[in-house]
Amino acid sequence: MKRKVFSDIDEAVADIPDGARIMFGGFGGAGFPNNLIQALVRKGVKNITAVSNNCGTREGELGLMFKNNQIKHVIASFPGPHANYFQERFATKEVTLELVPQGILCERMRAAAAGLQGFYTTVGVGTEVANGKEERVLEGKRCILEMPIHADYALIKAQTSDELGNLTYRLAARNFNPIMAMAAEITIAEVEEIVPVGSIEPENVMTPAIFVHRIVQAKGLHYAG
Repeated sequence: MKRKVFSDIDEAVADIPDGARIMFGGFGGAGFPNNLIQALVRKGVKNITAVSNNCGTREGELGLMFKNNQIKHVIASFPGPHANYFQERFATKEVTLELVPQGILCERMRAAAAGLQGFYTTVGVGTEVANGKEERVLEGKRCILEMPIHADYALIKAQTSDELGNLTYRLAARNFNPIMAMAAEITIAEVEEIVPVGSIEPENVMTPAIFVHRIVQAKGLHYAG
């Protein structure tokens, strides 16, 4: 069986290339893979397309990657009032943004995970969100076609993993992480602890091991800068 547990966080992201599309779990300050993000900062990857609910909080979360001009395009539902470095890059047109309603962001990733080729929704009809999208009338309601969001990598944060990659999350830190784990080709999980196989009761597994390709233990929410 292919090795999943990595002892070094930089090794876990070593093969992520320039130009990759990467999903980053987290909602506000909860559930962000901050240590994996810092490893990408150290690696210096460029031209990244980031899929994330928000765009960092000052020096935290994705803030450092925007500061270093590592992200060229972001798909997000709420960039955030404290995403200083994103705002600076966006103002100078160094980064582009696709703004997606939060529930639709989730459903587009879920569609990718389920192998669906898209879905119709009434959300966003008649707004800028609908620009360039196919429109149909279904059951008397105007709908637009939303396409799935896939990624090359998903960087997620979990509380506990066993050695196979079965994951549990802590409270609201669960947020986007399980969906993203299912929508990417390679999922890398930053976890607080790694336990032996069998230590997690089956009913407590929130992300099954089949969706997790790499695990690295990194305690705490560590911020650089």
